[in-house]
Amino acid sequence: MNYQTIKVRFQESICFLQFNRPEANNTINDLLIEECHHVLALCEESATIVVLEGSSEVFCFGADFQGIHQGMQEKIDEQQPSTRTPEPMYDLWLKLATGSFITISHVRGKVNAGGVGFVAASDIVLANETAQFSLSELLFGLFPACVMPFLIRRIGFQKAHYLTLMTQPVSIQQAHEWGLVDAYEVQSESLLRKHLLRLRRLSKPAILRYKHYMSELNNSLLQSKAMALAANQEVFSDPRNLEGIYWYVEKGKFPWER
Repeated sequence: MNYQTIKVRFQESICFLQFNRPEANNTINDLLIEECHHVLALCEESATIVVLEGSSEVFCFGADFQGIHQGMQEKIDEQQPSTRTPEPMYDLWLKLATGSFITISHVRGKVNAGGVGFVAASDIVLANETAQFSLSELLFGLFPACVMPFLIRRIGFQKAHYLTLMTQPVSIQQAHEWGLVDAYEVQSESLLRKHLLRLRRLSKPAILRYKHYMSELNNSLLQSKAMALAANQEVFSDPRNLEGIYWYVEKGKFPWER
């Protein structure tokens, strides 16, 4: 397959999925979500490990505000209501968390907002020393509704709460201390290789049974889905928040700078 927003390669039973929107800081749009779903469907059949990567500077910087703004403008011009739904994004993270493969986020550089969702949904998170993590949503009147169930499951309620309220990046050292990152080194490529050499010994039936058991043991992600989707749609339908996105895209200014 020729994908437009990602690069994909298979090495035996390992799938390497790289976010590839350098012109947009590897932000998330509808096409990226769709293409990732397609790859994970293939991985359900053949892969035992899925490795998520970005560039050396940016792993994933969250929602594509430029794309959201353009979609809003098109709906206004066509006098149609917005049909945006966060469910495909949530289901993508759910598949990473519960699918029949081990998911590894290999993080270098910046991770923000929805990018943290990919990280939090992964089974294992590896990083180098340039990695930093932030949730900037509240700066725009939004909040990371769909990210939170995955993030709370990984690092706990209070740390997820603090990261959301502060909106500023935390270092790799802090992220590791909180449990958002499992291991990091200066050269994370060698760290990834060490993990793959060990994990590739596991069989797909064993991974499937184990992850199914873990999902049953902690089914908070499914329980939280309806609430997370409703909250996301509420904040993204608030005209004040949409105006804040407009000002940021058009003027490069935060809401309080207007």
